Amino acid sequence: MGAGHAHTLYRHGHSRVHALPPHCKLTAVLGFVVVVVSTPREAVWAFALYALLLAAVAAAARIPPGFLLKRLVIEVPFVAFAFLMPFVVPGEQTELLGVSVSVPGLWGAWNVLAKGTLGVAASVILASTTELRSLLLGLQRLRLPPLLVQIASFMIRYGDVITDELRRMSIARRSRGFEASGVRHWGVLAKTAGALFIRSYERGERVHLAMVSRGYTGTLPVIDEVTATRTQWAHAVALPVLALVICLLGWTL
Repeated sequence: MGAGHAHTLYRHGHSRVHALPPHCKLTAVLGFVVVVVSTPREAVWAFALYALLLAAVAAAARIPPGFLLKRLVIEVPFVAFAFLMPFVVPGEQTELLGVSVSVPGLWGAWNVLAKGTLGVAASVILASTTELRSLLLGLQRLRLPPLLVQIASFMIRYGDVITDELRRMSIARRSRGFEASGVRHWGVLAKTAGALFIRSYERGERVHLAMVSRGYTGTLPVIDEVTATRTQWAHAVALPVLALVICLLGWTL
């Protein structure tokens, strides 16, 4: 899989959550999200307990609340959509703060906000405690199709290459006195995008030829064999198992 690769969401640490094997954490987060999505929206108390479970995991991983909240900003588009639902979904009307809103729309907005926020929070915790390289190893360990794992690996590494290339081109433009300030400069930016595409394509061909010359046949060798003990699996599945108990109570109470 190559050398380690850090990402902006990752927070270096030595907690028990950080130490769990990546495939255990991936399984736990997937199970938790499936359980949350399966919970009836009327069981409001259940979602509060889910939030407490995630807060306990974040505390165990030593993730500051501010760090987690900043990363939750990514769900702002879903929040905006949810706030529109009470006004556009037809059905029984009720008064909320002096405004007439739809009851089905309110429940729909709550459903999107609660489940979406919990899912994003679980994903942020996973990303904050697991390096990208480890995530790829975990996906491979979970028997995800090798081709998909390779595509994800190349995308992650090549994304940095493209970003660095674009940064150098931007510096070259500024060193020649160019500053994009209006529609009349769109032509220059379009040419930059075309040049970036050509450079990226040519670099990709060179990288592929270099890999083939070194014996690449369509599969990448696994350097680190990721394994997990029963204790580690027990720690990982504690989150989805507890969530499943809450979900079942939400359906029966």
